[in-house]
Amino acid sequence: MRPTNEEITRHYFDDPPPGADPWVDGPSQPYEIVVTEYDARWPADFARVEGAIRDALGERVLELHHVGSTSVAGLPAKPVIDVDLVVADPADEASYLPELEAAGFVHTIREPWWHEHRLVTYADPVAYVHVFGPGCPEVVRHLMFQAWLRDHPDDLAAYADAKRTAAAAMNARPGGGTGMDYNRHKEPVVLAIYDRMFRAHGLLP
Repeated sequence: MRPTNEEITRHYFDDPPPGADPWVDGPSQPYEIVVTEYDARWPADFARVEGAIRDALGERVLELHHVGSTSVAGLPAKPVIDVDLVVADPADEASYLPELEAAGFVHTIREPWWHEHRLVTYADPVAYVHVFGPGCPEVVRHLMFQAWLRDHPDDLAAYADAKRTAAAAMNARPGGGTGMDYNRHKEPVVLAIYDRMFRAHGLLP
């Protein structure tokens, strides 16, 4: 089930509704944002995380994708492997979380207001696993963005500059910043690239 063009092109924001708290065990504290040059070991790191997930969940894994900056050769990134995991129902945590936790993953974020998103983290290699359901537009967006950056060196360079600038801005603060602060700082460049991409694919007028 593919989402509609309107769902794919809509810029969703995961800000919690009033009174809601996405953090399972308390919010992230500010830290130094480290952006490194592309590391050729990142695909192998993803393969290790993929193996741990597939061993834990078996056929409950409907889709599993290496996404984010570490999935694009030549793009600098925070050294964190981003993974999109699609399961039948992210809200049914009992159907997948116990096995993931037994395999060493830590449930960190619960965002039912944003595509029923759950985040589990992994320590070695450091990975963020984003759990979504079938037909989620965010998964389509991530894969489109990945392919676009691979094929458009100018936008890859613009995004790389935005990442370095955002990290420098966060680290100029006492104590650094959070990942969410970092993402918001580079958001204008990301949204501009998305809009160019969607227009090129005929999804926007």
